[in-house]
Amino acid sequence: MTQDSVSGYLLAALPAAVLVVTDGRIAFANQAARRLLEADPGVEGWACSEVVGQPIVDYVHQLDQFHAISRMRRSAQSATPNAPVELRVRTCRDNVRVVLVTSVSVEFEGQNSVLITALEVGRGNAIGDRLRRSEEHFRRLFENMQDVYYRTDSKGVVQMVGPGVRRVLGYEPNEIVGRDAAEWYPNLSDRDAFKEAIRTYGEVADFPGQMVRKDGRIIDISISSTALYDEDGCFAGVEGIYRDVTERKDLERELRRLASIDSLTDILNRRAFIEAAQARLNDPSSRGDLTLLLLDIDYFKSINDQYGHATGDSVLVRFASAVSEQIAETDLFGRLGGEEFAIVVHHTRPEQVRELVSRVLAAVREIRLEGGARPPRAVTVSIGAALRTRADHRVEQLLDRADRALYQAKHSGRDRVFWEMTA
Repeated sequence: MTQDSVSGYLLAALPAAVLVVTDGRIAFANQAARRLLEADPGVEGWACSEVVGQPIVDYVHQLDQFHAISRMRRSAQSATPNAPVELRVRTCRDNVRVVLVTSVSVEFEGQNSVLITALEVGRGNAIGDRLRRSEEHFRRLFENMQDVYYRTDSKGVVQMVGPGVRRVLGYEPNEIVGRDAAEWYPNLSDRDAFKEAIRTYGEVADFPGQMVRKDGRIIDISISSTALYDEDGCFAGVEGIYRDVTERKDLERELRRLASIDSLTDILNRRAFIEAAQARLNDPSSRGDLTLLLLDIDYFKSINDQYGHATGDSVLVRFASAVSEQIAETDLFGRLGGEEFAIVVHHTRPEQVRELVSRVLAAVREIRLEGGARPPRAVTVSIGAALRTRADHRVEQLLDRADRALYQAKHSGRDRVFWEMTA
């Protein structure tokens, strides 16, 4: 069939709209199709220059695009016409109309194509009025929604994205469509987890992940989506929404941090320290040995009594800062309560711990108290050390032994370390 054939002229004269689609683009549109789509007359009324060559999906309502594409794909693979179905089309003048559509596979100008016939229904009556109001309402919601509506094909390529993407990712919709959704994931493991959940359950709600904005900032997102399947039941893509939840996630992270940090010294509190230390004991991949150091500031009660609690709090803060400067990033440091602190040191040689203890003792002695008429006073600390053995499965076992060693350090003159067992 060519434009010079009698068949072509007959199609052009038909009162029903006729379109031929090749490789997803309109290759032919008769006069009735031109009128239906409110397009320019074209050349001698033969074909609509405003629509020929354009993607057919551009003229299908967003909510019907997946179904329409699925039907055309099915038509291209079968010589049997599809059953008529109602679809919404969007015209060149941005109006919405309801049409009764059927399609069938044909050969057009030597190429495998799909012939589509469309007959408008519901125009100029109550059904059309309701449709128009419904469309206006939908458009307002779609244009102003804070969430990002999106649709991808089975390979993850974005087929459609709502205007909310401007607010969330800083991109125009046309910068997103046609690209792999994975491009916006800083961690592909997040994308893989999402795909696995969709394939397994068919839908997800409030699924966590992260995306990269156009300005390079990484944001937290929450995804609620549903798997799409074609008429043969095969996976065809994903449709859903995602939203920026960075503020909520930042608040959750801050609350978790506050729940694990001692408010005065800004180091781990007792619960968080014990949990982290237990995790170190349970980790089979950790190399080297672990030593637990229990630290107690000497004569802290008398510091509070003589200099006041404000000075006592200052000593605790300065003490935590001085010790933090001596330990490695891989070591754990926490306040167990009052003037008692603990360190878990991950090391390969006992000499490393002895060197650390010497630095800590010296750093604490640098803390000086000035009290007006009172003479300057140095702060010191006593330390009990316990090296992990094969029998240690609980942090409490190490703490008990370190506590006994601390008792010996206190009663041996303070400002020193006592080893519960020779390291």
